[in-house]
Amino acid sequence: MRIELEKRPDVSKLYAFVSPLLALVLTLVFGAIMFAMLGKDPVAALDAFFIEPLLEVWSLHELAIKAAPLILIAVGLAVCYRSNNWNIGAEGQFTIGAITGSYLPIIFYDWHSPLVLPLMLILGALGGALFAAVPALLKAHFNTNEILTSLMLVYIAQLFLDWLIRGAWRDPKGFNFPVSRDFAPEAVLPAIWEESGRAHWAFIFAIIAAVGAWFMLRYTLKGFQIVVLGQSERAGRFAGFSSKKMIWFSFLFSGALAGLAGIAEVSGSIGHLQPAISPGYGFTAIIVAFLGRLNPLGIIASGLVLALTYLGGEAAQLSLGVSDKVTRVFQGLLLFFVLSCDTLIYYKIRLVWSRIRGRAA
Repeated sequence: MRIELEKRPDVSKLYAFVSPLLALVLTLVFGAIMFAMLGKDPVAALDAFFIEPLLEVWSLHELAIKAAPLILIAVGLAVCYRSNNWNIGAEGQFTIGAITGSYLPIIFYDWHSPLVLPLMLILGALGGALFAAVPALLKAHFNTNEILTSLMLVYIAQLFLDWLIRGAWRDPKGFNFPVSRDFAPEAVLPAIWEESGRAHWAFIFAIIAAVGAWFMLRYTLKGFQIVVLGQSERAGRFAGFSSKKMIWFSFLFSGALAGLAGIAEVSGSIGHLQPAISPGYGFTAIIVAFLGRLNPLGIIASGLVLALTYLGGEAAQLSLGVSDKVTRVFQGLLLFFVLSCDTLIYYKIRLVWSRIRGRAA
C-alpha cells in the first residue's frame, strides 16, 4: 500500500478562506494538550499566552514592536514565494541590514545630523538587498538551489555580526562586554506615541510596505508578471516575461525589506548592536507569509498573531514558569497545521493497494 496525493479539480473558496482559522483553532487545541502534559491548567495557560498581553496599552505597543519586523520580512517573502523563488535566508538579510545600517552611528558617532537616521534606513535596506543578491545571482546564472544558498548565508551573517561586535565595533567603554556604542539620539527611530508606550515607526513602515506590495501585486504590470511566472514559468516566457529578471527583482525586494526590518529593530528597539538582535524573526516570517495566504494585507493580521506568540511566551515564562521553547512549539504547530490544512484543501489522499507478485524460479 502507498499513499498518493491527487490534485482536486475544484477547490472550495470557502474552505480556502477558513483554512488559516482552522489551523489556529487546531494550534490552540494541541497547545492546551501540551500545557496539560506539562502539568499546567490549559485554560489559565492559554489565557496568559493569548489574552493577558492584549489587556494593557503598553503591552499593545510591545505587540506592535514585535509585529513590525515580522510583517516587513513576510511581505518581501510573499512576493518571492508568489514568483516561485524560495528565499529562506531572510534572517541573514535582516542581520546584514542591521550591520550596514549601523555603520554611521558606530563609526561616525560624533556626526549629529537629521540625515543620520534616513541614511541608516537606506543603508540597511541596501545591505539586505545586496546580501539577497548572492542567492539570486547563483540561481539566475548557475541554476543553484536558492533554498540551500540563502539558508547557509544566514550563518555567515550571524558569525560576521558576532566577529564585529567582539572585535572592531566593540564599545571601548563597554567594560569588555560584546556590544557596540549606544546610538546617538539622532540615530534612534522615534516612538509613534511616546506618552503611552515605546512602539516606533517600524510598525508604520510595515503597514506602508504591506499596502504598497498589495497594490503592486493587484494593479501593476510587475505584479501581473509575478503572478504569471509564479504559476507557470513557461506561460510567462510565452508572454515575454523574463524569469531571470524576476529572480533578481524578488530577491532584491525581499532582501531590502528584511534589511530595513533589521536596522529598524536595532535603531528603534535595542539602541546598539549586539550578538543577538533577533529571536528568529526571519524564520518566523515564513510562517507569517503562509498564514497570511501570501497576501500582503493578510500578512498584517498574521504578523500580529505571531507577534502575540512571542509576547505571550514571555508572559507565560513569568506567570507559569514554562520554558521559552514553548513559543517555538506554538509557532511550529501553527506552521504544521497551516500546511496540513492547505494540503487537504488542494489535494485528495488516495490509498493505492498493489499486489506483490513473485516470479517462479
